[in-house]
Amino acid sequence: MFCLSPMSRKRKLRYKSALCRSGARLSFGSMTSGADWKDQVGRSWADNYRLTDRSFAGLTERLLGRIGSCEGKSVLDIGCGAGELSLALARSNPGAQIVGVDVAPALVEVARQRGGKHTNLRFEEADAGAWENGAFRPDLLISRHGVMFFDMPRMAFGHLRGLANPGAELIFSCFRSPRLNPWASQMASLLKLPQASDPQAPGPFAFADQDYVQAILSDAGWLDIELAEVDFAYVAGTGEDPVEDALQLFTRIGPAAPALRALEGVARERALGWMRDWLSEHRSGDIVALAAAAWIVTAKA
Repeated sequence: MFCLSPMSRKRKLRYKSALCRSGARLSFGSMTSGADWKDQVGRSWADNYRLTDRSFAGLTERLLGRIGSCEGKSVLDIGCGAGELSLALARSNPGAQIVGVDVAPALVEVARQRGGKHTNLRFEEADAGAWENGAFRPDLLISRHGVMFFDMPRMAFGHLRGLANPGAELIFSCFRSPRLNPWASQMASLLKLPQASDPQAPGPFAFADQDYVQAILSDAGWLDIELAEVDFAYVAGTGEDPVEDALQLFTRIGPAAPALRALEGVARERALGWMRDWLSEHRSGDIVALAAAAWIVTAKA
């Protein structure tokens, strides 16, 4: 179990005081709305898509393995982000028709730039929970961590079920419990961020509870629902100074970023120092990697 020394606890109290003085209202796993993705959150993820793709590389490989060949199919990528999953499928399945949809304009723009050479791939800016485009009816619906942010998930998955061809397959990934994801939970503990008041509000851990996910999909009309546990290494930093590389990642996106933006001067430098010490504990040579745990969820239309 991660714990802090007595001196660190005193420093954490000073940090909390500084955070309160800043007027910030922050919590761990707090709601991330569509407006957030259209604004600062989406821009941050777009600016740092190479880092996030690296962090999720182990999960992406597992997800692609579960998806397998989709040659000749119509594929919808839900919350496609910067397009990593769609791009991988477009490259290996030239006969597939793939549409990636995301609510964040900055991420869609990056995805379009990355996928411009693939004639079997396009990206659209829209809420996937309400999106439709003419006669496009997917045989396969996929997502890498893009489904946990719907304001009304039952309605969204019901809409997606209505879009899908009969017998279509749904395959997506989402995080399991925060306690199984120390890259987030230990950092939140270090920075003394309170838990969100509603753990199932839109956010990174909204789909952590297996029964909740099954209920949402069942209510939305999906069948043969299964959740498989997947553990992977969340690669936060690499290179000559992987600790500093990881620190740059976590100050830009994730649960620490808004807390650090709320701090200035000495309080900020102290918080960065605690994070450096923590990240150093997870360094192995030129890599900083932390344990991560996800579900790969499958269902049939």
